[in-house]
Amino acid sequence: MTVPSATYRVQFRNGMTFDRACGLVSYLKSLGISHLYASPIFSATAGSTHGYDVTNPNEIDPALGGRAGFDRLTAALSQAGMGLILDIVPNHMAASLENAWWRSALEFGEQSPFARYFDIDWRERLTLPQLGKSFDACLADGELKIAIDETHGNLAIGYYDTLFPLSMQSYALLAEQLDDPVLTGMAELAGSSGDTDLHRGFRDLIFEAGDISRLKDRLSMLSQDQAFMMRLHAGQHWELQPWQEAARHLSYRRFFEVTGLVGLRVEDPNVFEASHRLVLDLVRQGQVQGLRLDHIDGLAEPGPYLRRLREAVGAETYIVVEKILGAGEELPADWPVQGTTGYEFITGLSELFVDKEGLQKLDDAYRKLAGDNGDFAQGRRAAKRLMVEQNFAGEVSRLTKIASSIFSELTAEEITEAIRELLIAFSVYRTYGIDGPLDAQDADLLKTAAVAAASHLDHAQPLESIRTVLDGGVAGDAAREFRLRFQQLSGPIMAKAMEDTLFYRHNRLLALNEVGGEPDQVPGGVETFHQFMQARARSQPSGLSATSTHDTKRGEDARARLYALSEGAGVFADAVEQWQRLNESHRIELPNGPAPEPNLEWMLYQALAGAWPEDFDRRHAEALRERFTAYTQKAIREAKLRTDWTSADSAYEDAVCAYAAALVSTDNDAFTEDFARVLQPFVEAGYVNSLSQTLIKLTAPGVPDIYQGAEGFDFSFVDPDNRRLPDFETLSGWLAEGGALARLQAEALKQRIVQLGLGLRMEQGRLFAEGDYQPLAVDGARRDHVVAFARLHHDNFSITVVPRLMFGWLDPGVLFAGPEFWEDTVIAVPPPLHGLKADLLTGKMLEPGTNISLATLLGDQPAALIVPV
Repeated sequence: MTVPSATYRVQFRNGMTFDRACGLVSYLKSLGISHLYASPIFSATAGSTHGYDVTNPNEIDPALGGRAGFDRLTAALSQAGMGLILDIVPNHMAASLENAWWRSALEFGEQSPFARYFDIDWRERLTLPQLGKSFDACLADGELKIAIDETHGNLAIGYYDTLFPLSMQSYALLAEQLDDPVLTGMAELAGSSGDTDLHRGFRDLIFEAGDISRLKDRLSMLSQDQAFMMRLHAGQHWELQPWQEAARHLSYRRFFEVTGLVGLRVEDPNVFEASHRLVLDLVRQGQVQGLRLDHIDGLAEPGPYLRRLREAVGAETYIVVEKILGAGEELPADWPVQGTTGYEFITGLSELFVDKEGLQKLDDAYRKLAGDNGDFAQGRRAAKRLMVEQNFAGEVSRLTKIASSIFSELTAEEITEAIRELLIAFSVYRTYGIDGPLDAQDADLLKTAAVAAASHLDHAQPLESIRTVLDGGVAGDAAREFRLRFQQLSGPIMAKAMEDTLFYRHNRLLALNEVGGEPDQVPGGVETFHQFMQARARSQPSGLSATSTHDTKRGEDARARLYALSEGAGVFADAVEQWQRLNESHRIELPNGPAPEPNLEWMLYQALAGAWPEDFDRRHAEALRERFTAYTQKAIREAKLRTDWTSADSAYEDAVCAYAAALVSTDNDAFTEDFARVLQPFVEAGYVNSLSQTLIKLTAPGVPDIYQGAEGFDFSFVDPDNRRLPDFETLSGWLAEGGALARLQAEALKQRIVQLGLGLRMEQGRLFAEGDYQPLAVDGARRDHVVAFARLHHDNFSITVVPRLMFGWLDPGVLFAGPEFWEDTVIAVPPPLHGLKADLLTGKMLEPGTNISLATLLGDQPAALIVPV
């Protein structure tokens, strides 16, 4: 296996095609990238902006350039000596009529060859949450019509532009109602068992009929017969229902809360083979060197799936999984993968850049205005309770039914409450038991969760019974199904409760509200960071190390800037009070309270701080307003407090978005000038944090993953803002210009550090792939403001030295504090590192010795990467 030395994530779609990516290969090679890391490339729904709504896993999307374009890209990468990592989606596909497998399941029900490809409960009709109101109401309003789908060659019930294919049994029913040769011929074809291409026959009948306008008119008239329409609808393999009912009842497993994505039964070998045919061919043909597996926790049996995949692609293929690891959690030991996509790396960095004492001051100020949202533990329970009682009520109900068939002595109410409390109590995404007892890590996790859940229950027996099933102590098909479905549900509940609800309610320090983050944990500082990196070197030295992704809540440099708020907590808290007063006229009093409320104002000022352009003026105002108000609307809907996606409060949303727009108005000079003035030292400290976290990522255990455009500064908001196409022309120009680091602006400096760091990784592959991680002791007056570590492999080494907690110590426009700041602070270097050394970033030579002076090393530069001479 060739483990990447560095990956570069490219978001295809939104203007990025294969041919456009071909034009980036030379730039990425110069940057030091070994592998292009591509978002999903297989055919997806029309207009998809992300590609995770796959409609055909065995076709490369023509919208991106198709197979020919893909071949051109892989040829360009191969010629440059680079590899390709593909993001694939084993958990789900689009529940869309553009998906031929899904369309077949609708049309033929359980008789479809694809009926078992999807995780559908065929004990009832397939529910389709497509209507804006009840079926009866839609029917009464004339919104449902019998239609001819000339594109696909079938009859359908049409709801606006969506045509749901009728079952074969429906054709005879229609032929009975309307004496028409086309319908009669269709009914005869539908009733025949030997016809291998019904739709071709249907199309032939339609084509041969010539003008079918009279038939269309007669079908339209028949559609007005509500009794007949209800009878026709009842005869389908599917049942139309309001989209609002999806949370309470669906007959198929969805991805999180997205009803447009249906779960795949990839644990079935036939489904695995059918859904992986093309990607396995691409691997075997040598066009793909690695795979990134989306949402591995969504699978019923991740371990067996991964072993089947590994056998299919061979030992040489690099594989990482999208898996959110909780505090102290490690990947299952029997997963044959190189690691995760790296969210835990972001959490590890927060240990360094968040000031412990300052965070407590921030907490004190935040709780005064946040109300109930100031208590993280209370908020977590409320958010998870919301998920189990409302957003995922249907999935919980299904678990209750399964458990009731196992434990007849328990009432449904007792079982439901036990399941809810156990799901609420889970501290990580899921366990991985299939048959037999859980492993030690999962058994401990389940035990801890059960103890926490028991404290909220009046009776212990229902919970103990449920725990016994999850622990593997109950045999049988029902117990196995319960176990698997519980494990598939606990992850979505955790994700939606934390990342997509609580992280928009509890706003103490937004930098900590990141995917996989632990916002309530006290930062441990340098020692805890070193412990994390040493553990990472043992557990997944070849996993990805991310700082930005397409799913992070904000760009890595926005997060780096917001870390500094913990250092200047008092300054920020006082400023928020001043800004609230300055913008009081933009706040609106609604019947249910002010819009925005104080907790939300606190959040908006932080979010804006993370994205604020240093040179804000009229040139930036309009673009920033559009981005900021779009983010604001998404944030308040995700919080689900006074508005949400399913029942938007337009008055509240309009008021809050108007307030957000006012914050970036050039007519609001009193605020924008004060905001820029207060923010300046945070901006300077944020730049230093950005460079520090970048150099750490380049040299720490793991494979550095560069998100598109984040080799420069990334101050984006959450998606879709962070999926905009970067300005590659400007980025390429910076790299081509060259020049000494001392003369580069901060953004180009970051890019150059990336290039130098990745160049070293290319040259010293074994040092970073196999080398030990060795913390270096620091002594002196400023020892708390620096972190230093070495990578050591035999007699080769590198030393990384970066500053931290620099708020208030920097002059405007200067990214280092000067020799006088560092005073007597020194790094102690052990014997293997005593020789003559040089800083790779500046070329500065360091004399042999047991100590490195920080005044000499960082007195005139923002960071150092030291190598032997």
